[in-house]
Amino acid sequence: MVKIRLKRLGYKKNPSYRIVVIDNRSKREGAPIEELGYYNPKSKEMKLNVVRAKERLSQGAQASETVMYLINNANDDGSLNYIKSKTKKLSKKAQAKLEEAKKQEEQAQQQQEQQEEAPAQEA
Repeated sequence: MVKIRLKRLGYKKNPSYRIVVIDNRSKREGAPIEELGYYNPKSKEMKLNVVRAKERLSQGAQASETVMYLINNANDDGSLNYIKSKTKKLSKKAQAKLEEAKKQEEQAQQQQEQQEEAPAQEA
């Protein structure tokens, strides 16, 4: 069976990958049938021949999960359409502080509304 997967390059703790079409029985760094592009996860840089990759998939090649994600999120020119998440992950302590600040703000608004209603009722 033919697979589209990543072939690891680069040195220790600095990976970069080539996106290759390879027989699934051969080792990770084995000789590929075809090279479709490259991907650097640290800099999010990618170049992929999307047309050729989709052609290989239509011929029956199986893509790994990561490669399928890269193919689906590739632009027409083969670069990665990387979207940073807008929300920041907060620690439990920071979340508790944020919730406490919201509660105090709500209480302040309620007190202000009550003060505004009190003079209106007297008149």
